[in-house]
Amino acid sequence: MTKYILQRIFWLIIVLLVVSFITFSLMHLVPGGPWDREKALAPQVVDALNKKYGLDQSFIVQYGNFLWNLMHGDLGVSYSLQDRGVTQILLEGLPKTATLGVIAFILAILIGVPFGMAAALKQNSIVDYLSVIFSTIFASIPGFVLGIFLIIIFSVTLHWLPTGGWGNVKQVIMPAFALATLPAAFIARITRASTLEVLRQDYIRTAQAMGIKHRVILVRHILRNALIPVITVAGPELAFLISGSFIIENLFSIPGIGRLFVNGVFARDYGLIMGSVLFYGFAVAAINLVVDVFYAVIDPRIRYD
Repeated sequence: MTKYILQRIFWLIIVLLVVSFITFSLMHLVPGGPWDREKALAPQVVDALNKKYGLDQSFIVQYGNFLWNLMHGDLGVSYSLQDRGVTQILLEGLPKTATLGVIAFILAILIGVPFGMAAALKQNSIVDYLSVIFSTIFASIPGFVLGIFLIIIFSVTLHWLPTGGWGNVKQVIMPAFALATLPAAFIARITRASTLEVLRQDYIRTAQAMGIKHRVILVRHILRNALIPVITVAGPELAFLISGSFIIENLFSIPGIGRLFVNGVFARDYGLIMGSVLFYGFAVAAINLVVDVFYAVIDPRIRYD
């Protein structure tokens, strides 16, 4: 297991290097630059700014400087946020994005897994049909569309919840629910299919024939084995939710990493874009590694030799 984890960490570094090179290349291929304004700056000012931040150097030199600084834990400075360090900016936005993502993930699991299990255990019943309807509807509605409806209903019409911002529990409810519905729908469908497959296995029929209590069969045999495909889906979903939902954070005015990334793209803030993308890449790779290791905990048949 230790050897496997070390190999995955090595490949994680390689993946981040490839992601950084592709992102850095795309940023410099896109027309325009960080000094573009509605009222154009004087050429002398642009030249001075490029020289100050090293943007007058060749692509290879700029990328090499970025990697050198990255090795020392420095993601550079933000051009649009008054020369503040990108690392500091991301660390300020991370708690908000992570809190929203974790709450949305917990909601998705609490909604998706019970719905999927109930649908499988009561196949072709009203419970199954309701679960399928729920999964189909919420898998088809984008989170930002649902978010708009939530704002219209609970903020504009009923005046129960604030339209956005960050700082109290009420401001988390609508964005967390808007984020959770799509992964909850997918988790419910995966749970249902996985549970139905497990229910058809011989060892389930054997356990039932031996007179083992239904609750024990459900927990020890059905749920444990049905969760493996669910974890496969849930891992990347958790990485996405923690890394930040760009549209939802902008819709609800949440100052998290997703909103920082969108602002960085519009401002062509190279440092902020690189920092956000690398954080997202690291989160996805790291959580996928945790998920792979967790497989062996759930299913003793899985070993990494």
